[in-house]
Amino acid sequence: MDLLWSHRSDRSADQHDRSFVVPGEPFRRLKLKLKSGIDATAIVPTSVVLQRLHDEAPTDYFTVGWLMGSLHRRSFGIIMLLLALAAMASGVAIVAGLLLMIPALQMIAGRPAPFFPRFIADRPLPTRHLAALVQRAVPVLRYLEKVIHPRWAIPLEATKRLVGAVVVILNVTLMLTPIPFSNIVPALVIAVISLAYLEEDGLLLSLALLNAVVVVTLELAAVWETVLGAKWIVGLW
Repeated sequence: MDLLWSHRSDRSADQHDRSFVVPGEPFRRLKLKLKSGIDATAIVPTSVVLQRLHDEAPTDYFTVGWLMGSLHRRSFGIIMLLLALAAMASGVAIVAGLLLMIPALQMIAGRPAPFFPRFIADRPLPTRHLAALVQRAVPVLRYLEKVIHPRWAIPLEATKRLVGAVVVILNVTLMLTPIPFSNIVPALVIAVISLAYLEEDGLLLSLALLNAVVVVTLELAAVWETVLGAKWIVGLW
């Protein structure tokens, strides 16, 4: 009898070991644990996602629609990260900033995934541009991912709306500040916010949002000083 009970207990323990729910975890973070200790819902590093995009991209041209279909639930973060990196280049900063407004506003509205008008989603874009962007970004991301990881658990829905609002404000300063190279700092902050959101790193996201407040304040002060200087020059005439 003791042997029979021991056998049943071991089998029951084995079943619990294969699959259990961590108490207190929200349903979106439900985890499936195997005996090997592998977490089936572990977050894939952003550098790995971008490398897969690079490897699976069409040979000559890709579309934004293909990009969103390949990214699924991570499409908001990845698209904002790619556009923010593109916005650091002066030649395309305005275009990238305008495109950034679309996912940012949709995040504020609470959409589950970004939606672009058909004339944007189906427009063919040279794959070499995506490849060049990814090849520059992946080594940097691999280095950063040594210290960026999920911590300070964040409520995704509320955070998504906050991130969207901050990105919109940073975009306005990126596109409208009449100072050379003024696009670089806001675009860099947007990239960091996107990365923190992707990796669910609440600590980095908090620091990035604080930096966003500082950047917007400094940009507005610079614009105000520029306006005052223009008025003073006009007054000399």
